[in-house]
This record gives sequence, structure tokens and C-alpha cells, in this order.
Amino acid sequence: MVKIGAAKKGKSIYPGCFDASSKEHLPCTSLQLVGFFIKFMYVCIHLKFILMASKTITDLLGNKAEDLLNYKCKIDKSQITVPSSTHVDDIWTYSNRNNRVLVSLQNLLNHGRLGGTGYCSIFPVDQGIEHSAGASFAPNPIYFDPENIVKLAIEGGCNAVASTFGVLGIMSRKYAHKIPFVVKINHNEFLTYPNKYDQTLFGTVKGAWNMGATAIGATIYWGSAESTRQLKEIAEAFELAHELGMATILWCYTRNNAFKVDGIDYHTSADLTGQANHLGVTIQADIIKQKMATNNGGYLATKHGKTSKLVYENLTTDHPIDLCRYQVLNCYSGRVGLINSGGESLGESDLQEAVITAVINKRAGGMGLILGRKAFQKPFGNGIELLNATQDVFLDKDITVA
Repeated sequence: MVKIGAAKKGKSIYPGCFDASSKEHLPCTSLQLVGFFIKFMYVCIHLKFILMASKTITDLLGNKAEDLLNYKCKIDKSQITVPSSTHVDDIWTYSNRNNRVLVSLQNLLNHGRLGGTGYCSIFPVDQGIEHSAGASFAPNPIYFDPENIVKLAIEGGCNAVASTFGVLGIMSRKYAHKIPFVVKINHNEFLTYPNKYDQTLFGTVKGAWNMGATAIGATIYWGSAESTRQLKEIAEAFELAHELGMATILWCYTRNNAFKVDGIDYHTSADLTGQANHLGVTIQADIIKQKMATNNGGYLATKHGKTSKLVYENLTTDHPIDLCRYQVLNCYSGRVGLINSGGESLGESDLQEAVITAVINKRAGGMGLILGRKAFQKPFGNGIELLNATQDVFLDKDITVA
């Protein structure tokens, strides 16, 4: 049995080897040293994921930790713009955005626990319209009161709160100067029978500006029969918002029953959501909100539109970080920030799922999360804990862009 030890004086300039049988220190050869080094590096590589992130985060990632924290993307990170503390200076000072828009973007990115990092955590509550108030707030009725929505965003350390004209309007004089407001200007109301899926304007851009909004948000259902009208409405709304000095965030969702093929739902495929993102940045959204990609090959399944086999051969794999990286690539290679949504609340697994989503977004080159139901459909303190846990991912300097 050979152990690393100290060589006998004068025998070798290298660390020595200890022969347990003779209890003597023997000089190590160069070949033995190389062997020790290789074994040491092997151990380091396999333990690297433990050193890369805080124990809390790795514990939450569970058996996915090593894969998510060590994965190297198909598209090299040198091909994208990654979020940074100088994001506004690096990207928007060279654009057609006026000075007031730059101020709004900087205010949003400077607020909350992630302020000054280039990353953002936005708390959105428009589900009272999109999914009905009963379905959204019955699990925690305190959120029927708009003030608790704003309070959770503030105490949760968020960069901004995104909600409806009604919620933010009734709270504007008390809170508009305390946390950036993102006014969602259109919604799909869920009372009409039969239910329909169409985004309708609920107010004006000027109304959002008057209440002190930092930004407006809007949804377009790309792929739907109504998308052409929505595109025109929101393109005009974004242009006016920029004239008034507000930033713009687009909920870039796909919507068409034909996107479900042979029992597989391609609404969140990387290729379809990627193209939705590309359309969104074309109408000058400053930030894109997108659902996390869960699969790929939507175009191949629906056999509509156009794609390239290179998308699937050279730009993506089935790894979630690669799928999200393709979404980032379609946001002008990351020049426009991508924030992924947190999805519905499923109960006890919410914290783990939210942290996994945060890790995927950050390592793919995204700008952060916009997370609502997982936070407000539980006790207030638990909501803060969940928001903070996802923010910790973006604050952890050992979790890097893949």
C-alpha cells in the first residue's frame, strides 16, 4: 500500500511515497506523481457540483444537481449576450430607446434583492382574470386584497410587481414609488361561455403611465386566429409606451389546438416558443416572458410553417438547458432578456421545481424568473421563502452560464 508522504532528505525533490510494509519513505517517480494527479482530478471533477453552489440549492436540486450544474450547452455561451450589471449600458444605450426608457429599465433592474446584478425576479398576479379569482385566490384568500399582492412582492425582494389596472391602480399612490409597477394591459377573461382564448385590452397605455408604471406588459397568443390583431394592437401599445418612457415586457405564448399532436403538447416546444420569442423582440419588447421549454419538434409534428433540420441537429438537444438556450438565442442572442414563468402551483414540490427552473434559466443565459402562483397560493411567509430561494440561484456566483 502506497501513501503520499515526505521523501527522505536528499533522495528526491518531489513529495515522497510511503511504503506501509517497510515503513520507509521512498522517492516518488514522475510517473507516480502523474498518477496521483490524475486520481486527484478525477475526484475533483465528480465532486465539482458540490463546490459549485450552496448546499441548500444542491439539496433542492437532488439527483439533478450534477447534471444541471455541470452541463455544457450545445450552443457555446460565447455566442450569446449574458445578463450583467451593465446590461442597460451595453445594450440599450445604442438602441432607439429614449432616455426615459433607459431610466425605467435601470430602475427595474436595480430594485430588490437582485438589484444591480442584471437579473430580475418579477412577481406577477393577473391570474384573477386569466384563471378566475376563485380558482387563483381560494387557496389563500388574503390575495383577494390587492395590497397583499404588492406587499408580497416587496417583502419577497422582487424587482417589480406585475398586475392588472385594477390591482395596481388602487394601490398606486401608496406603492408606485416603493417598487416598480408593471401594468398588464390585456387579458383573456375566463367568464364568457363557452370559454374563449383571446387577449383583450383592459385599459390604455396612458392610464398605466398616469399611475406611475415603470413598464407595461402584454400577451400575444402566437399561432392563434386572433394573433394578427393582437400583434398590431400590442406593437402600437409598445411604441406609445416607449414614447412615454416606459419599458415593455411581452408574455410570448403560443396558442392553437393544432399544436397538440398525437397526445403530445407542443405549445412549450423549443422551436415554437423560440419563434414566438423572435416575433416578440421584433415588435420591440425589452424583456420576453416565456414558459420553460419542455420538448422540441413542434414544427416537425404540426408540419406547418418552416424550420431547418439544423435546429435539431446543431442547435438543440433534449437537455432542458439546451432547450432554454434556444429560447435565449431567439431573443436576439440574449440582447433582449428572457424571463421564464414559474408555472402552476402543485403543492409540496413547488420549492424544488422553482429552484430547478431558476437554475435552467440562469445556466441557459436567461435574465430571471417571473413567478406567481407558486408563491401566492401558500402562506405569506412560505411565499417569501420560495421567491428568495429562486433569487438565491441568481445571486450564487458559483452557478454560471453553461
